[in-house]
Amino acid sequence: MKLDVISDTVCPWCYIGKKRLERALAESGRTDVEITWRPFRLDPTIPPEGVDRKAYIEKKFGPDRAKAAGETIRETGAADGIDFAFDEIERSPNTIDSHRLIQWAGTAGVQDEVVSLLFKRYFEEGADIGNHDVLLGVAEEAGMDTALVRDLLASDADVKRVEYEDYQARQMGITGVPCFLFEGKFAITGAQDVETLIRVFDRVEMKIREEADG
Repeated sequence: MKLDVISDTVCPWCYIGKKRLERALAESGRTDVEITWRPFRLDPTIPPEGVDRKAYIEKKFGPDRAKAAGETIRETGAADGIDFAFDEIERSPNTIDSHRLIQWAGTAGVQDEVVSLLFKRYFEEGADIGNHDVLLGVAEEAGMDTALVRDLLASDADVKRVEYEDYQARQMGITGVPCFLFEGKFAITGAQDVETLIRVFDRVEMKIREEADG
């Protein structure tokens, strides 16, 4: 079963969604789900150096709404084993380089690990995941070739690819993430609970069998 997870590395609900997906896979005992992480950029207009996060969030949502949303996400995340440390995050980064790293991690066979590390670095440690040194640290921890990653980051390798996949997602009508796309045709959006994901696994498997039987 093929599953494309369309997400952004600065989306807290995507982190929650990943944790729930992992639990759904574990609880259902499924080992047949082939996961690929696909890029979506919530705000591609952020400059390469990033922006002050507090000012950015307050301008986008307003101080009161931003605070309330942060508390809700923090409480929800705690139930899923995530220690959101929003106060530690100083920069809202442009995420294109983190998405490039995820692309290369797929080639290296460590994509899922790199996605987890990026979420943890940003949301629990407050690291700037637009910074190349931070991305190189993630690559090194995941066992990637850091010399190669350093050279790739210094180039424009796969920039167009990330931009195109982001464009494709929007052309498909995706406006929010995470989005779970099964077999390229069955999609659900949002950080679904574990029980819902397990039911979707079963339904997609049934559809695959029905189509195979013709």
